[in-house]
Amino acid sequence: MNLEKVIFGFFIVLALTLNFGFFIGEIGNPDHHNVMELFAVIVVNIIATGLKLGDRSHIGAVLLSTSLVADLQLFAAAITWGVAEHVTGGGLTPEVMASIVSLTGGAMLANVISVIMLVAESLMSKR
Repeated sequence: MNLEKVIFGFFIVLALTLNFGFFIGEIGNPDHHNVMELFAVIVVNIIATGLKLGDRSHIGAVLLSTSLVADLQLFAAAITWGVAEHVTGGGLTPEVMASIVSLTGGAMLANVISVIMLVAESLMSKR
């Protein structure tokens, strides 16, 4: 068993599952979405992106691009949350929370594509 591939797969799947955990719930209800969970999603996605940097294959480039898309969406969600809480003073209205959850939904879709590609690559590889 290749420990490097186990760690790589672990972080990719963990990024997806954490993202799903944040995304699930009533879209406009801030009580259903925890800021610490969003932070964990961002950290794990950054780690997964870092692990994808060394791969020079074509599929590695596509995996990296999906990870960068997820990172961008998650950063936008975190910035939206921060602006709503600290700059505008309006707090987390249902409209703002819906925007945040929608952005994390886009990141989750990128993570789903990444996991599908990882599974496809594993199925195509020869032992």
